[in-house]
Amino acid sequence: MATTSMNAKNKAIGAAVATLVIVGAALGYWRWSSRDADASRAELLSLMPANGNVVLFLDLSSLRSSPFLARLFALAPQPAQDSDYSQFLQATGFNYERDLDRVALSIDRQPQTQTVFALAEGHFDRKKIESYGAQFGALKTADGRTIFAVPTDHLAHKVYFTFLRDDRVAWANDSSYFFQPAAKAGWADWREHFSRVAGTPVFVILRQDAGAANALAEAPGGLRSPQLATLLSQLQWISIGGKPEGNLLRVVADGEAASENTTHQLKELLSGLVAIAQIGLNDVKLRKQLDPDLRQGYIDLLNAAEIQQLDRGASKSVRVIFDITPKLLEAATHSNTSDGTAGANVHSR
Repeated sequence: MATTSMNAKNKAIGAAVATLVIVGAALGYWRWSSRDADASRAELLSLMPANGNVVLFLDLSSLRSSPFLARLFALAPQPAQDSDYSQFLQATGFNYERDLDRVALSIDRQPQTQTVFALAEGHFDRKKIESYGAQFGALKTADGRTIFAVPTDHLAHKVYFTFLRDDRVAWANDSSYFFQPAAKAGWADWREHFSRVAGTPVFVILRQDAGAANALAEAPGGLRSPQLATLLSQLQWISIGGKPEGNLLRVVADGEAASENTTHQLKELLSGLVAIAQIGLNDVKLRKQLDPDLRQGYIDLLNAAEIQQLDRGASKSVRVIFDITPKLLEAATHSNTSDGTAGANVHSR
């Protein structure tokens, strides 16, 4: 009996040790994987040119497991594939929905030109992709790197790409990105704003200048109040980040200015616009025109929205936080809004 009891005790201890080992290994892998993804993210962002006006980042590897993203893809209409992309897909086997993990993109918007530089990480068949690019011609950098030049828009323009390593590709619509050092003046400002969206899988950061402010003021369907356009043009930085939380998407928009007066006015104006929109959604005529589920989705979004004023010392910010729910997504997708009543009635005149 003593031997049997001892054997049972040893088995129990062995099972407990095995369980601890498995749990420890799982935790270790999770931490390693998390650090690896964070390191890739930080490295991609550190390679963005500092002279851009806009930086966009998308971490598809983390978003793919999101119930919200799955719902979004299920509801979104499937656009017709671009002929250039279809040809590329057929030749290389690369599909961004499946193979792309992370992408960081910088846009340098000038009055007459717009240049784009992007870095992408994922699962690439390098041999096939380089063979596809080689048929159109290639350039060589001073360090021997091959830059492939691929025509687009029926040969009207070219885009350029090169492999930095097997799982990382650099892409640009201007070959000069690959032949001159990336501008780093002002990089500290970008790094500071990247740190504020740490852990956010999708974000866009806009650094204001005259060209960016003009483009923002002309955005269709957005800035219908001249006062709002004026205040937004005074912001030095704007960041918008989205993070899935269960089946909804938490969106945080932050506008930064040097003047507290600007952010105070903007906060008051945005609060007023939210109040006007809430009143408008209760308008008898609009209630008849707007799909009930869509109307309720708008009401829920506005009721839960937070508008905050932040003081960081050297800079002041207005922060807007709101949630996009599956109910709102589904209602917006299925509602008949082709006459524009949803957008045309709920805004500041």
